[in-house]
Amino acid sequence: MKVFRKMALAAAMAWSWPTSLFACAACYGRSNDPLAHGMNWGILTLLFIVVMMLTSIATFFFFLIRREAAMQEEKMAEENLSGAKI
Repeated sequence: MKVFRKMALAAAMAWSWPTSLFACAACYGRSNDPLAHGMNWGILTLLFIVVMMLTSIATFFFFLIRREAAMQEEKMAEENLSGAKI
């Protein structure tokens, strides 16, 4: 019963102050508002961070693959040289 009262109170408060429930400038359609520009820059910043992290991880794995290939090539060269001395 207390939950119902709390929900009813929250609904009454939301109904009595409808202007506070409107969407922000970015969602409401005023794209020239400073709030919209700030949100766009925030999205671009987060996108940049995600892309840089994924690029760093891919570069690290590319480095490991090249390093392993170089070590395999070096190992094969050592095996060929040691076989020739016998």
